Amino acid sequence: MMRRVKWRLIAAIAGGALAIWLIAGVILAGFDTPPLPPDQTGITLRGGRVQGNRITTKSWSFDYHDAQLSADGTTGTVEGVHDGIVFKHGKPYLKISAERISVDTMSLNFTAIGKVTVVLIGDPLKRSFDTDLVTWTNATKLLQMLHPSYLHAEGQTLAFSSITIDFGKDQIHFGAIGGSTEVRT
Repeated sequence: MMRRVKWRLIAAIAGGALAIWLIAGVILAGFDTPPLPPDQTGITLRGGRVQGNRITTKSWSFDYHDAQLSADGTTGTVEGVHDGIVFKHGKPYLKISAERISVDTMSLNFTAIGKVTVVLIGDPLKRSFDTDLVTWTNATKLLQMLHPSYLHAEGQTLAFSSITIDFGKDQIHFGAIGGSTEVRT
């Protein structure tokens, strides 16, 4: 009888250990080493035929010479922007050119630096603006020129401390005026 009890005890212990091993294996199966992230090197896009180089969203589109994008393509720096378009209600509203633009394709915001020129498309007065810093905030639909900016219209130039174009209210706000102009009577 003594022998029989030993084998039952050994079988029960082995069965319990096997059950614990199986249960622990099922529970811990999801805790494996996570896979390695994809290569985090950026994406470089180079010129060639410039007309084929375009980065486009529903808010803006830029023709460029070179671009350096993050690995996931959500942020980047675009060099030599020309024939850029900022859309208003899906239609071209402003033409923009800049030395460099930093883009965020998730929020659709951008910041243009260097020599920046903004032209109102289809404007009978042919107004254009020159500055060295432009920011576009897509959530508020504001194009801001926070550094000294110059308005060119009908052969005249006015200097302003800042200019903000509000797409939502269809208004242009001018900061403090500097310079002079001719007033025709």
